[in-house]
Amino acid sequence: MEMKRFSTILKNEEITSLAIGGFDGLHVAHQKLISHLGLKGILLIIDKKTASLTPNKYRCRHLEHRCVFLDFDEIKQMSASSFVSFLKEWFVNLEKIVVGYDFRFGKDALGDAKELKRLFSKEVVIVDEVFVDGISVHSRVIRTLLKEGKLKTVSSLLGRHYEIVGKVIKGQGVGAKKLFATLNLEVKDFLIPKEGVYATFTKIGKKSYPSVTFIGKRLSTDGKFSIETHLLDEKLQQIKGDITICFIVFLRDNKKFNSLDELKEQISKDLDKSRSYLKFTQL
Repeated sequence: MEMKRFSTILKNEEITSLAIGGFDGLHVAHQKLISHLGLKGILLIIDKKTASLTPNKYRCRHLEHRCVFLDFDEIKQMSASSFVSFLKEWFVNLEKIVVGYDFRFGKDALGDAKELKRLFSKEVVIVDEVFVDGISVHSRVIRTLLKEGKLKTVSSLLGRHYEIVGKVIKGQGVGAKKLFATLNLEVKDFLIPKEGVYATFTKIGKKSYPSVTFIGKRLSTDGKFSIETHLLDEKLQQIKGDITICFIVFLRDNKKFNSLDELKEQISKDLDKSRSYLKFTQL
């Protein structure tokens, strides 16, 4: 059974500490767990293969520590004691395990952090609940806030602005001809924020450009779902491959306009609002 996928080549016998969890988003509470790892510590990431704040390969980009992935489907039938035995067998010099206060493991999630302390004879660090502005920091909370367009709170809980990565694809062509030219994106695996219009930065290569990004069904044209971004005051030709959208402010909900002229007038207002917001924003 192949369960191990490494972000880099590891020697198991060198690893002395693990932080275990889903680590989706690598938010401020996750950073608290990671702070307990030494130089020979790694993240053991339980992969449930769902739309994520940070899909696996992007999760590793936010880490100084090495990461190892375990497929949740491959371990969900293990009992709590079997899982701990598995870890000790895999990492033979394991001295410390770091988990959150609400950590659950083993078949039917019957094991908790206290049970882990009982089963693992060496050091177990249980990190207390982390709050930001009175909000308990969890990936599920951040997902809900993204669906509500509450980006300021999302940024506070993440410790950075939310980003998605997508591949530039061919659009319907209406923007460049009758409205404003956009880069259309195909986005996979990332959790998509609430439908609407956002002030954003678009990262192309190593440079970030102020932009306005639309997410949702094109109610005023073909009715199809799209994610598209317009670069403010920039004209770039032949953009290919992956680009990153960094979400700063939710501007407005998606709505249908009676004509393209009406839509263009609203987009012009969106562009002006975005310029006002983004000139004061540091990435």
